[in-house]
Amino acid sequence: MSEPHVKVGILSAENVKFTLTGIYSTSEVDVVTGSQEIAISESGMALKWNGATYTEVKFEPTSYLGDSFEIEGVTIGVNFHWERKENQRFRGSLLLKPIDGKITVINEVGIEEYLTSVISSEMSSTSSLPLLRAHAVISRSWVLAQIENRANNRDQCSSSGNNFKSVKGMIIRYWDHEDHKDFDVCADDHCQRYQGISRVSTPVAASAVADTRGEVLTYKGKLCDTRFSKCCGGVFEKFENCWEDVEHPYLQPRRDSVNELDYPDLTDEKNAEQWIMDSPQAFCNTTNSQILSQVLNNYDQETKNFYRWTESITQEKVKQLINSRLEMDLGDIIDLQPLKRGTSGRIYQLRIVGTKGDIVIGKELMIRRTLSDSHLYSSAFVVERKDLNSDGIPGCFILHGAGWGHGVGLCQIGAAIMGNRGYRYNEILSHYYPGSTLTKLY
Repeated sequence: MSEPHVKVGILSAENVKFTLTGIYSTSEVDVVTGSQEIAISESGMALKWNGATYTEVKFEPTSYLGDSFEIEGVTIGVNFHWERKENQRFRGSLLLKPIDGKITVINEVGIEEYLTSVISSEMSSTSSLPLLRAHAVISRSWVLAQIENRANNRDQCSSSGNNFKSVKGMIIRYWDHEDHKDFDVCADDHCQRYQGISRVSTPVAASAVADTRGEVLTYKGKLCDTRFSKCCGGVFEKFENCWEDVEHPYLQPRRDSVNELDYPDLTDEKNAEQWIMDSPQAFCNTTNSQILSQVLNNYDQETKNFYRWTESITQEKVKQLINSRLEMDLGDIIDLQPLKRGTSGRIYQLRIVGTKGDIVIGKELMIRRTLSDSHLYSSAFVVERKDLNSDGIPGCFILHGAGWGHGVGLCQIGAAIMGNRGYRYNEILSHYYPGSTLTKLY
């Protein structure tokens, strides 16, 4: 098997400014370089470039060694608390297509080049070599699984990406990766961070990719769906509590510790409350700034508390969020009641009780989005009602939480600690994906 290529969606806008460094060619123009600007046509069905109209434009580099292009104003951290715009530089080819009335920017690049950026974008390229090698393997496994899924189910891809179930008194929704019908993966946290060659600051990241070239995780001969998040909060979550109701034997609950099977039943409400309100030992329970600075990029380090965190939100704010997020008027919000918790203590069904009615929502990301202007760090939280008035309506809710992200698969901060303590990359992979096999594809 030769090295595959991946198509990555970078951004969508009505006007795209970019700079080509080196010599590029298109089907219409033999040589093009320098600053460029492409706009969407008035109909939204074509592109306007250099005084002409095109159905799409693809810029091919003449040399893959030095040619690169920079895109202006790429949004990173979409809808998260660190959202911002920055210019980013990429290698490979640049494809611009009119889709849904905007220009979609797609970068096609070799998997190994893509991975060098991913592990530098997801964390600092100064992380330990075992961690970077482990992340290279899971990032390669995941993206190849996405490409394989698209090839097998191309006509079944959802354009919305929303898996939605609504019955009386209940809204269950989860977001997954199958909504990218025009490219394989996107460049942001919805898939895995890919920020071109902008983040590659040392040869270590490239070395980690080269050392593991073609290596993936498999289970019974099939590519593993190697999910990962920033911090599990002490125990891993099961796949089916966050996404589709499908069990993956290699994505199972374990304690993020040497003693992997020593953890309480966090699906039990009392156990979950005790676990979240405590600060139990785990690899990811760390405040070691030196290690965290190696793992977290500058904007990630703006998040100071992640293993255990507290969020205060007024009743009025919750009411406004319900109105805007769910388009429902539940009146004053009386209570937030966890109904079902997963193996990490993350809530995947939450009842919101108001003076005019109540609603049950899930899964974990739906809960995180509904109760925040961006996202709560996780759905593993305990609810404290404060400042109750004579009608039992609280002035605010205090959420005592655990972890950062969905908690499924590799815990990046826990894996960083393991790498710092001398664990090899295959040992890190075995810890987070029990029962999987390290396999070389090419």
